[in-house]
Amino acid sequence: MPADYHTHTPLCRHAEGEPEQYIAAALAAGLTEYGISDHAPARPEPFDDWRMLETELPAYFEWIDRARAVAGVMPVRAGMECDWLAGCEGWIEELAGRYPWDYLIGSVHYLGVWDFDNPKWLGRWAEADVEAVWGSYWETYAAMAESGLFDILGHPDLIKKFSHRPPGDLARFYEPAIEAIAAAGGVIELNTAGWHKPCAEAYPHPQFLELACQAGVPLVISSDAHAPSDVARDFGKAIEWAKSAGYVETQLFERRARRAERLPE
Repeated sequence: MPADYHTHTPLCRHAEGEPEQYIAAALAAGLTEYGISDHAPARPEPFDDWRMLETELPAYFEWIDRARAVAGVMPVRAGMECDWLAGCEGWIEELAGRYPWDYLIGSVHYLGVWDFDNPKWLGRWAEADVEAVWGSYWETYAAMAESGLFDILGHPDLIKKFSHRPPGDLARFYEPAIEAIAAAGGVIELNTAGWHKPCAEAYPHPQFLELACQAGVPLVISSDAHAPSDVARDFGKAIEWAKSAGYVETQLFERRARRAERLPE
């Protein structure tokens, strides 16, 4: 199975399990590599209630060490999922120097002060102009890609989580973002968690995957695990999606350098 790089820890306050349990699940799934990438601290603190605090970074490093101690020959990679926020560039660069990371994931969870994928604020969607929200999201996503700060760009169409989508061909949103990702040399993830959200569809949509593949954008497959039972969840289906879009390989990361790995036959 491909590497699973997008996974969480209880430090984010909405995940569960111990590192030994996650590693046992990764080994049972036959993963090439396992990566840990919990929600990075954000300033000013407390920023929200679903990420670790800056003072908890040592506990995070200890979690990574515990995972590596029981992983045997399976590499355990160290990462973080960092939010793309207005003016965050300096903080991301500072975080990048705090540890010998293997990769950083960039994600868009916020449009202004609205963490739009948080069920707590689901009611805001009823009042939203979905076309305008999608436009703002994809412009933000393209800006994140253009920053060049991240090795992997997380769950590209997370904006669809609660099944709010504008009418018509959504390629009008996808194509400019993919152009920015390709120009920046970014890597996207096929995130299987979407199959278990209200949208009932992995992130991103197959049309986005096909366009990204045609543009030469590399791919990783991730579970976004928040419990040991989530590790490598639906990877078989995700591999078929990737192949149907034209992909023949995924990417492996070490010390922020990448190399290709063939998808299993």
